[in-house]
Amino acid sequence: MNQYLLSVHMVEGAAPPSPEVMQKMFADVDAFNQVLQKSGAWIFAGGLQPVTSATVVRIKEGEVLFTDGPFSEAKEQIGGFWVIKAKDLDEALKWAAGATRACGAPVEVRPFQEPAP
Repeated sequence: MNQYLLSVHMVEGAAPPSPEVMQKMFADVDAFNQVLQKSGAWIFAGGLQPVTSATVVRIKEGEVLFTDGPFSEAKEQIGGFWVIKAKDLDEALKWAAGATRACGAPVEVRPFQEPAP
């Protein structure tokens, strides 16, 4: 089984969904998570706080620097993710289709690198 990252992309600054829509999304994601878990494809998942809560840690000229905000200045940021196992990309894409339906946002599928021998 291969492992895949299904990352949910959110647009910062976009109007948030209504409370009713958010409640439905939470319920749909919870139901999707239960299906993933029962299937054995579930490894881990989580939602992220807004990018305004991010801290970037980097090395510059031998010093560790901490800066507020995301590393990328893009408007589209990762808002949450699933780590799943699937037999191949086609199966991972099927899971991603369910994920995007559940959360109502685009989901990127990316395989993890194979472990070094």
